[in-house]
Amino acid sequence: MIDIIFLAIAGGTMLLSLGAAALVRSRVAEAQQVQAGGGFTGAEAAAQILRHSRLEGLSIVEHEGVLSDHYNPMTRTLALSHAVYHGRDAAAVGIAAHEAGHAIQHAQGYAPMWLRSLLVPAANLGSMLGPWLVIAGIALGAAQQAVPGLGWWLAAAGLGLFGLAALFTVVTLPVEFDASNRARELLREYRLVGHNGEDARQVDRVLTAAGLTYVAAAATSVLWLLYWAWQAGFLGGNRDR
Repeated sequence: MIDIIFLAIAGGTMLLSLGAAALVRSRVAEAQQVQAGGGFTGAEAAAQILRHSRLEGLSIVEHEGVLSDHYNPMTRTLALSHAVYHGRDAAAVGIAAHEAGHAIQHAQGYAPMWLRSLLVPAANLGSMLGPWLVIAGIALGAAQQAVPGLGWWLAAAGLGLFGLAALFTVVTLPVEFDASNRARELLREYRLVGHNGEDARQVDRVLTAAGLTYVAAAATSVLWLLYWAWQAGFLGGNRDR
């Protein structure tokens, strides 16, 4: 029997994720054609932001990959891709400033960032193991059990683990949006982009598009969590099968 809901969620979330990723690539490519008004490379812009924020002991390194830029709180390192590290365009300084924003969050003890870090191990385990435990519980008849048995407990454990993975994606939203807001403000404050210029507009477009990828990830995780909860009978979906 074809599960229409499964196909709808799988197809819809795949299109959502692919669309968000395509939008990021498109806007980055457009922003790379606009030079940043401050004349700094991405690495130099990040260094300026960290210096003005009085953050010391952080490293800014070149990192292999495309759109793989990230901040590592364990090593206090901003890892920037080649195009961002050396680029003097709006995309480069915007992405670099975003990662610098994460470094500032870390230094200031930004609560959602710490919560996200705490959730990483459980989220990794939950995303891999959670759905399989739910499927095992369903196979053992979790949805038909009037009294909780092994199937019910397996499904409940799987939903709990997968719920932590979904929570991770939701907590990521304020972390990423706050870092982008910091980037926009700091780039203007330290005149790393032109005030109300085209470069600032392009930075905003890139960061907004990047934020949508996290919205897509959170929506995907929540929808699958609800789907598996329904399949296991916790939302009443399978009780009458």
